[in-house]
Amino acid sequence: MPINVLVVDDSAFMRRAISKMLESEPDVVVCGTARTGEEAILKAGQLHPDVITMDVEMPGISGLDAVREIMSRSDIPIIMVSALTQEGAQTTFQALDLGAVDFIAKPDAAYVNIKDVARDLLAKVRVFARRAPRRLSVRPKVALPPLSQPPSRPSLRPDLFACVAIGTSTGGPVALSRIVPLLPQAFSTPIVIVQHMPPGFTRPLADRLNQSSKIAVAEGEEGMVLRKGQVIIAPAGRQLVLRRAYGSDDVEVQLRADDGHSLHVPSVDVMTASVAEIYGAATLAAILTGMGQDGIIGLRKVKDCGGFVIGQDAATSVVYGMPRAAAQAGLVDRVLPLEEIAPALCELTNTSFARS
Repeated sequence: MPINVLVVDDSAFMRRAISKMLESEPDVVVCGTARTGEEAILKAGQLHPDVITMDVEMPGISGLDAVREIMSRSDIPIIMVSALTQEGAQTTFQALDLGAVDFIAKPDAAYVNIKDVARDLLAKVRVFARRAPRRLSVRPKVALPPLSQPPSRPSLRPDLFACVAIGTSTGGPVALSRIVPLLPQAFSTPIVIVQHMPPGFTRPLADRLNQSSKIAVAEGEEGMVLRKGQVIIAPAGRQLVLRRAYGSDDVEVQLRADDGHSLHVPSVDVMTASVAEIYGAATLAAILTGMGQDGIIGLRKVKDCGGFVIGQDAATSVVYGMPRAAAQAGLVDRVLPLEEIAPALCELTNTSFARS
């Protein structure tokens, strides 16, 4: 059966461009198009598409309002199509909070690689068409189970960990919003995060998390020194690695152009491998919701050094791809639902956690 997609955009050119991308493959059919939020709501109910692509900014009922209304009536996966602007990024994050499953960069920007956008869009359409989207809902609070102990570290002690490395992709912005704001200001180690995103989105993500968190959150910059109680998000389009500052015990951020070997820029593999190289057995890693297998190489280095790895579970992952790949490779020490990851990070780093 072909995958039926409803394409929503107020621009006739963009509707044609996205439709052409989708119908370049034989298993995808554009079953309809809409130019307004009102029309999108109507056609979603009439056509029952497998997936909807939704423009962020439209006259009348906006893409955000259309997502809210469609999500109140159905579980059709909605992929946002966002302009690379501060306003577009903020609206996109709001749409994800409302239930949209993911987003792509609008392909009319001069510095967007159209082939990359098409490949990304088709991959996401296929993933979300196979099943109903998993909405990230909070489960009843339960007591945190005892820590499992990896064979490489039989005497696991929280005070051993000196840095947390987190990798995520599809579903990551919402997952991070359920983790980072729960961490206390006195969190005892620095945190480094790779979130797969197009250029222009990682700074608004960092700003958004910073505004809602007790802990400080910033997009990574060249030479930025890692501090306890600080979260650094790798900037899109650059590989983030760590290095020892010359003549100092400080660890600082180094941003590099990709060498052509990574599918993702930034890459979870590159970042986690670098954290393991600097911190060794003191590395605590978490692999969250996302498509693909990014993270396996880096997490293997974390494990080889004696570090500890948390994996998000299938039930709370928007896409159980990256965590599943890591678990199947034997790299995950503890599998947790999303709402238990922040408490676990605090427990493992000997940081006091207050449940609300």
